[in-house]
Amino acid sequence: MKDYKVSIFPRSRIATNDVCAVGLKKHHIVAMIEVDVKESREKIQLSKANDHKISFTAWLIKVISSTIKDYENAASYLKGKRKLLVFDDINVSVAVEKKLNDQKVPIPLIVEKADSRSIESITRQLDDARNQVLSDKDIVLQNKSNRLELLYYYLPGFLRRSFWRYLLRHPRYAFGKMGNVAITSLGMVGNVNGWFVPISVHPICFGIGKVIKKPVVHNDQIAIREILNMTVLLDHDIIDGGQMARFISDLTANIEKGRGL
Repeated sequence: MKDYKVSIFPRSRIATNDVCAVGLKKHHIVAMIEVDVKESREKIQLSKANDHKISFTAWLIKVISSTIKDYENAASYLKGKRKLLVFDDINVSVAVEKKLNDQKVPIPLIVEKADSRSIESITRQLDDARNQVLSDKDIVLQNKSNRLELLYYYLPGFLRRSFWRYLLRHPRYAFGKMGNVAITSLGMVGNVNGWFVPISVHPICFGIGKVIKKPVVHNDQIAIREILNMTVLLDHDIIDGGQMARFISDLTANIEKGRGL
């Protein structure tokens, strides 16, 4: 008697598993922070009321990218043992949840030059990506897979992971394929009060959690505020502890002040 069912494994999950395997080798330092976003969310709602079509996620991408621009080394790639490649642009890889073969899977989308673009422009790109029809033969939303990329799925695991290690040893190629910053907001799905720690091959990665209401000290008073749980992964090979602390401090301040709104 059959007491189980067979579920088709999406091709996109193969690349995700390989990224996780290689990402575990990175020397990421994990920071788990809480950010008060009450005023910023109110500003976004006010902008929407004035016919400015912006989303909270798009604004986060913008403010994170703008802050990273002030700490360019945080998003640089290690070239050999003694060189850093610091790119002029902040290109962000964002996980967009898509339905493939009746399953919801995260697919990467590259938001190019996020530091210099408007929040409205980023919002439109995210909306277009979510509405775009996608097959499991696609790797990146903007491009159909070429023959070489399709071959990737049929390679044995050690060869697929060798591709990612090769990518990281060639920063210009890596930047062109996946950008230099990763942001995943899957933690905003559901109603979980906590953090999740992503795995990434990027120099810097952000895990955006849930916005929850909780009592905190605000202006020396106990008040109910809207708190965003965020995880930040920073590569200790390219940035030291002091810079990490200053970056996180400035990022927190920029988010809480509603930079760019």
